[in-house]
Amino acid sequence: MYERFFNFRERPFSLSPDPDYLYPSRVHKEALGYLRYGLETHAGFVVITGDIGSGKTTLLQTVLRGLDRQTSVSRLVNTMLDARELVEAVMVDFGLDPPPSRSKPMLLRDLARFLVEQRMGGRLALLVIDEAQNLSMAALEEVRMLSNLETEKSKLIQIALVGQPNLRELLARPELEQLRQRVTVRYHLTALDADETAAYLEHRLRLASLGVPLQFPRPVADLIHRHSRGVPRKINVIADAILFFAYGEDRRTIDVELTRQVVEELESTGVIAAPAATDAALPAAIPSPPPPPSAALDDSLSAREARIVLRERQLAEQQRVLQESDRLIRALQGTTRAASLSEPLPRTAQPSRAMPTRVSPPIARTPPGERPVVSAARHANGRWTRLWRGLVGAAVPVFEEAGDATDGTR
Repeated sequence: MYERFFNFRERPFSLSPDPDYLYPSRVHKEALGYLRYGLETHAGFVVITGDIGSGKTTLLQTVLRGLDRQTSVSRLVNTMLDARELVEAVMVDFGLDPPPSRSKPMLLRDLARFLVEQRMGGRLALLVIDEAQNLSMAALEEVRMLSNLETEKSKLIQIALVGQPNLRELLARPELEQLRQRVTVRYHLTALDADETAAYLEHRLRLASLGVPLQFPRPVADLIHRHSRGVPRKINVIADAILFFAYGEDRRTIDVELTRQVVEELESTGVIAAPAATDAALPAAIPSPPPPPSAALDDSLSAREARIVLRERQLAEQQRVLQESDRLIRALQGTTRAASLSEPLPRTAQPSRAMPTRVSPPIARTPPGERPVVSAARHANGRWTRLWRGLVGAAVPVFEEAGDATDGTR
């Protein structure tokens, strides 16, 4: 398809469980070590679990490829079997031909003879059950009974169970207490992190390339990790689609815009699930957990009380300023009124009885040691007027301090 366009020897992100492309991440190396240890030491049951597409089958293929010829392997993939069908499937995979009419006790006797012959010939019999989470309770109990086939010093058959996470829940049931006690090696495969996802993409591109490997920039790898959640099979699906879209558009470089288009297409068609809204808003680093509701409520109340106290202080200061301004204005008005009443009008200013005339406002003389006072009508825009208007919203006061606006003293 696009192999020649990108100079690949084969598709680097094929969904087949090819051991050649197993990326040795931390979890896969640990799982591989646990599995090999369980098989080489002839321990009890070996249980390997992991999410769908986490690489369990590829890991199992890698282990089986590394076994020597002294190991007889029976591998079951179809596990929707009852107890008798399970025994028959094991025998068929070991190369035996169980007669359909033979009873189950006779089938178990034939299987035991085969295992003894293998041990006498220096060979190890290994039973691997993939997708073990689909086994019924009766089938799991039959598996436990098969583990009872043993000599005085060792067991005749080694059993490994590989399945999805609900296999752990199944084995935790009280009915399977005896089987659970025989599990000596247990490991759970987790997803890849962002750095491992980038290394996984580079690893597969390098193995498949005939020349200089194609590069997936780190922003592209991070976008793939976010939408695949670090599951290798989903990573393969997205990366394979990106290469296919790039080939269709005759593009030899991979960028974020192309990757975003491919992801949106895969999500719209239901090939992969869209990440949750909460996950999409999360930053790369894990934030600290929010405080408990009670602590958040206490902080809110404390902040509200602090705002109320500050507001009360501001109101008290405003009230003090208004009272002081009112006191000064009243004192000024009293002084001006007393000075005006104590000064007699001049004779020339007395109105005639025959012809009333309009008399101008008297001009108060300034006694020695006092400040001059002028009429408020002449200085309507003085400092005290502006202060009073700003503080109490009052009209122009009757009297104000002279020398503010028009007498040239400012």
